[in-house]
Amino acid sequence: MKHVHHRCWIAVLVVLVVSVATWTACEKMTIADKIPEFKVDPYWPKPLPNNWIIGQVSGIAIDSKDHIWILHRPGSLDPDEIAAAMDPPVAQCCIAAPPIIEFDKAGNVVQAWGGTGQGYKWPTREHGLFIDHEDNIWIAGIDTSDHHVLKFRPDGTFLLQIGVPGKTGGSNDTKLLGRPAEFDVDPIANELYIADGYLNRRIVVFDANTGEYKRHWGAYGNRPDDAPLGPYDPSLPPSKHFRTGLENSAIHAVRVSKDGLVYACDRENDRIQVFQRDGTFVKEGFVAKSTLGNGTVWDVDFSHDPEQTFLYIPDGTNQVVWILRRANLEVVGSFGRSGRNAGQFHWVHNLAVDSKGNIYTTEVQHGKRVQKFVYQGK
Repeated sequence: MKHVHHRCWIAVLVVLVVSVATWTACEKMTIADKIPEFKVDPYWPKPLPNNWIIGQVSGIAIDSKDHIWILHRPGSLDPDEIAAAMDPPVAQCCIAAPPIIEFDKAGNVVQAWGGTGQGYKWPTREHGLFIDHEDNIWIAGIDTSDHHVLKFRPDGTFLLQIGVPGKTGGSNDTKLLGRPAEFDVDPIANELYIADGYLNRRIVVFDANTGEYKRHWGAYGNRPDDAPLGPYDPSLPPSKHFRTGLENSAIHAVRVSKDGLVYACDRENDRIQVFQRDGTFVKEGFVAKSTLGNGTVWDVDFSHDPEQTFLYIPDGTNQVVWILRRANLEVVGSFGRSGRNAGQFHWVHNLAVDSKGNIYTTEVQHGKRVQKFVYQGK
């Protein structure tokens, strides 16, 4: 009987150990599978000073201090929006803010600058803003004459120009650009990755200090081809090339992850393609693949956890921010909808993630605003 009693206690202990191990594994799996949640902050940013108003916000980035920088288009403001700037003034408000504005975490304006200066031509239609590991500011434009990227210090000091305004040479030119949409700088090699996606169909890489050409590639890592593709048809096999046009961009953004993967937003093809740094194709994923018009994958940034588990993708056609699991590019969630209220979107265009996991979004066309979505944990 003693032996039987002893065996019973052993059996109970085994069951308890297995149960605890199973519960621990399930707990870890549940935590890993939880999707990030966000809540809009309707009071961010604070009202602008100096009787300023902003136009279409076409770029956003976060610096090393968690300050939020935006690029907007003063030229997109209607006369009634800048009535105080008319000659004579038509109303008390407002005047256009400078195109680049720095906000602190609380939403206060820290500084603002921009416009044509000595040694460079300011873009006619501003598009894209990136802040690199040295807090340098990168911008570009997508007007038919905007074929260049500009680099500045945070105080507006001009550092570098890549490309030549008014000159372009196609998707395989090694010196001239199309109409560059967005960019990222890989801090390891100090290389600038450009989503050369308006007019051209490629990712092109330059030295971030000298502007020296390094390499470029098209869809699936192949040599880009500028031949007409026809309209996007989701029922057909995926296009072998990035899709673009004079007004719409296929390669609308590019981001480099901490583990050295390059994510290209092929907007009108409703897909994101992933490459190694040398342009070797890794994989692709589709987002709301039946979407027509301007497509779905407008920009991309990573979740703030060390593994960068999730991708956040603004979709200015469906007016949502998609959440994808980075490992397999599966869509696992979204937030937002079309509308004018806080937390809703009209042509959501870019986004950026700060060190706390908060997301900041921009809107173009008639949206003309920036919003903050506070990370709620997962």
